[in-house]
Amino acid sequence: MKYISTRGGGKPQKFSDILLEGLAPDGGLYMPTSYPQPKISKLRAAYNSGGYSELAFVILSMYIDDISRSDLRKICEETYTKKIFGTKEITPLTWIDEKQRVAKQGLSNGPTNSFKDVALQLLGNLFEYELERRNTTMTVLAGTSGDTGSAAEYAMRGKKGIRVFMLSPKNRMTAYQEAQMFSIRNKNIHNLQIEGSFDDCQDLVKAVFADPVFRNEHRLAAVNSINWARLLAQTVYYFAGYFQATKSNTEKVSFSIPSGNFGNAMSGHVARMMGLPIERLIVATNENDVLHQFFTTGIYEPRSKERTHVTSSPSMDISKASNFERFVFDFLGRDDVVTASLFGPTLKNHGAFDLNGFDQFASIFRDYRIVSGSSDHKRRLKMIRRVHSESGGTMFIEPHTADGLSVLDKVGFGKETVIVLETALPIKFDDTMIEALGVAAPRPTGFTDPEKLKDRWVNTLGAQNDPEHLKEFIKLHPLKQI
Repeated sequence: MKYISTRGGGKPQKFSDILLEGLAPDGGLYMPTSYPQPKISKLRAAYNSGGYSELAFVILSMYIDDISRSDLRKICEETYTKKIFGTKEITPLTWIDEKQRVAKQGLSNGPTNSFKDVALQLLGNLFEYELERRNTTMTVLAGTSGDTGSAAEYAMRGKKGIRVFMLSPKNRMTAYQEAQMFSIRNKNIHNLQIEGSFDDCQDLVKAVFADPVFRNEHRLAAVNSINWARLLAQTVYYFAGYFQATKSNTEKVSFSIPSGNFGNAMSGHVARMMGLPIERLIVATNENDVLHQFFTTGIYEPRSKERTHVTSSPSMDISKASNFERFVFDFLGRDDVVTASLFGPTLKNHGAFDLNGFDQFASIFRDYRIVSGSSDHKRRLKMIRRVHSESGGTMFIEPHTADGLSVLDKVGFGKETVIVLETALPIKFDDTMIEALGVAAPRPTGFTDPEKLKDRWVNTLGAQNDPEHLKEFIKLHPLKQI
């Protein structure tokens, strides 16, 4: 399997090369040259016989052919364990309304209580494996709107040959999210806060990656969802959810996906392109509804930081969906020239693009079967209360999952089972849970209260979010002995 850029630059690459590279040199995102078409029965058999790790190995091996099968299987087995994820199912299914066939897939059982752990725990092990194989080092540079930061840092801390620089927006994450990140004391982890939004973090990261000399000198790599390996890892849990919810290989299911950066939804798109019988992909946004606007109007118009709302589902407070380029690339029949134009000069000069002029726009709904909706704070609170009440006080859902259920209510139910992706545990959002229910969600056994930790290891970038200042900070913090 080879990988190409959505913007057409460069030669096709091997998986191990794009694993360490992240963003393509031409500014595009890497995509596989084709989607494998496995037999669903084969994948179900793998899941039934070997569990989640075996399913991950079988799916990943279709895309990764430059790591030996024995080594790849070992990496999957070491990543997806009950010890790390607290359950042998890794992403267990819980019925919210079995009569109406609505379930919640728990993706948040990893070390940082976020769905990002499912992919980043694997990514950390893949990075360490490849760096040791090449006898080299790397610098992870990324931005976070909440959960990516802690998940990446917990996956990379103590890893040989890796240093991490994580940018986060000041005062735009919950206290729990900040504490998880800023309490990490490993010498290879560096947290930087900036004034602005998550999109400002992303702009800084992209600006530094766009400098080929600096990028090569410091061997920059990405851990957010611009890295194909992360999307690939997330694709696995769509199959795992399907196998838990169905008995045959022809039943259809829909997935309601809380989405800001379109990474999670893109993984669902990949699963569908591989043949998973998905009836609908339901893209659920919050007040920052740029994606919902596109799927209903055909116009993609990212917002400025001034127009990006600060909400109670902060991980979706994003107005520039970095992974959306991958979907548009597929949607346009993999036309890299048009994709490069849309996400390059068109967005830069006009701030938006309109796909209504393309004949295939209707295929988004007909062939890709993607629908969307938006939620808001009032709806989140109402849904949290409703699920808690209807479960007899036993089920707590967090704000992003509440967005997914609220949008499902809006777009309507079909005959198929609907799986709502739980993207985090409610313990991360005490303020909202207390506002909705009067009490915070109970914290699972074994999880400390990071807010109570006294040490706060964080820096402020300063210099008006200047990428040159970020480069200088990276230079001044070389990789130390861990």
